[in-house]
Amino acid sequence: MMRKILALATMAIALTATGHVLAHGAKANHGGIVQSANDLNFELVAKDGKATIYVEDHDEAFSTTGATGKLTILNGAEKTEVSLEAAGKNLLVAKGEVKLSKGAKVVAAINFADKSSVNVRFAIK
Repeated sequence: MMRKILALATMAIALTATGHVLAHGAKANHGGIVQSANDLNFELVAKDGKATIYVEDHDEAFSTTGATGKLTILNGAEKTEVSLEAAGKNLLVAKGEVKLSKGAKVVAAINFADKSSVNVRFAIK
């Protein structure tokens, strides 16, 4: 009986500690929506028909120099694709007008200069 209690307590502590590690750096620094992928944080910011994505690695700017990509937006049955280009040290900008309505789903397919790639999914609330 004591072993079971000890095992459960150990598991609870491990899960609690893991939750804090996963939550690290996942806050929105620019008023957007943050998602994590490949140990990086991606913040999608939509304002005035424009969309930008900030990329960070443990709260530090992650270089987007030479990065390209595509933003795919699903607003109900309407699908829009817009190219992404590097702008600034950790910024990707959508080339063209972007309409992000409540309930829209967004996928950012990003190719970095080192040939690595990542797909990041966002849900507009």
